[in-house]
Amino acid sequence: MPWPEAMTPVRMRRVAVIVPEAALRDALVRIAEAGCVELDRAEEAAAGAAAVRLRRLRGRAPTAGAEDTVSAVLAADLPDLDLLEARRSVGLLAGEAQLEERAEGAVRRGEVAALAGWCPAAEVPRVAGRLAAAGGALVPLPSPRGTDPPTLLRPGGPVSFTPLVTAYGTPAYADLDPSWPAGLAYVAMFGIMFGDVGHGALLLLGAFALRLGRPRRLARLRRLWPFLAGAGAAAVLAGFAYGEFFGPTGLLPVLWLNPLDSPARLLAAAVVLGAGLLAVAHAAGAVNRVRESGWGSALWAASGCAGLLFYVGLALAAAGLLLHRPPAAVTGAVLAVMGLALVAVGLFQATRGGGAGYAETIVRMFDVVVRTGTNTLSFARLAAFGLTHAALADLVWRGTTGLAGRGAAGIAGAVLLFAVGTVLSFGLEALVAGVQALRLEFYELFSRLFEAEGRPFRPWHVPPAEPADSTTKVMPCSPG
Repeated sequence: MPWPEAMTPVRMRRVAVIVPEAALRDALVRIAEAGCVELDRAEEAAAGAAAVRLRRLRGRAPTAGAEDTVSAVLAADLPDLDLLEARRSVGLLAGEAQLEERAEGAVRRGEVAALAGWCPAAEVPRVAGRLAAAGGALVPLPSPRGTDPPTLLRPGGPVSFTPLVTAYGTPAYADLDPSWPAGLAYVAMFGIMFGDVGHGALLLLGAFALRLGRPRRLARLRRLWPFLAGAGAAAVLAGFAYGEFFGPTGLLPVLWLNPLDSPARLLAAAVVLGAGLLAVAHAAGAVNRVRESGWGSALWAASGCAGLLFYVGLALAAAGLLLHRPPAAVTGAVLAVMGLALVAVGLFQATRGGGAGYAETIVRMFDVVVRTGTNTLSFARLAAFGLTHAALADLVWRGTTGLAGRGAAGIAGAVLLFAVGTVLSFGLEALVAGVQALRLEFYELFSRLFEAEGRPFRPWHVPPAEPADSTTKVMPCSPG
């Protein structure tokens, strides 16, 4: 798959399900089995016969829909609802209630029924083939004006960082899918704060166990194993750079710097890394603004082209001053002023004009400038928490070596201190590094990437009650 396509949500098609009304139920059963179509639903659909019986079994008032159940199944043929209620077949009643609600939203003309919805473009031929067996058709439609398609991020195979993005929100359909770059940035920031070969190896072992579904009570978190594995690998690499193996044990040489000996150097590196990540986020945000609203709006947006020009110019000017390169400093200052002027124009256009508009523009420009500086300096926390992790490990190791020279009792105490201290520092610092990396990801990076929120793609999927044989097995939807 070309990388530009991999960096965008799954392409959606607006579709219409057209079927003889007598075959509507059969067509809906086939759609539910495929699990690839999100059907439009009636806003105020009355509760159907199955929904009434289902709510009666559950002791609640009858209302439309049965989406609160996870055990819904569908029978191939229309079942006897009274018999299902008598047998307390909650799963079949729930499936029939969902089917009734979708059928209620169909438009009927004579002997033909039609429903509209969304389907991944790659799945349209397969779903159309299933509907053809019921005498129906899946017809592609033009997307309605003013309505964005739902967003489905690509699964990414066994290794996926999409939970990081979806935890923040659903990107607009036109936006880029930053799952992989965001995931790599997250684990890199975690590694800087948690740099230790031994501690990173423990995270890798934990990721391997989680991938295997162990322990069982954490099996629901299995999809997060790539984050744990990536964080562990980044911590191992940073540990080699720092020369840390369960602290400054001396078992590894320092390949780059010792955090406790060179805090200023580590601080500068963290800020430079943060500036680079912010520049990439600004660039991706500019692409998103163009894809959302076109060049007209993106040119003036603080999170668009104007903001990108301002930030790049500011970074170039700062680098020129620090490295004593006057041409670079002057060029950067000119670019920053140009970018800030474009931001001012965009901010003023969003006001009602007049004196109040000028005042509002000045205040918001001040906010843009201050936020730019504070967001960049916020990445200094990478160095601060990296120093904290190194200091705790150093404290544990000093205490261990101090006790080890006091005879047999001292050795036993040293072993106990090292084990307990390692567990406590590992747990505390892993939690802190994970939270701080997530904070930087959300507030400093994603806030520049996303302005509009999309609607998640929710295909209707209800499995069949009868297990399919080898000739009729339905493959799951795989739009990625």
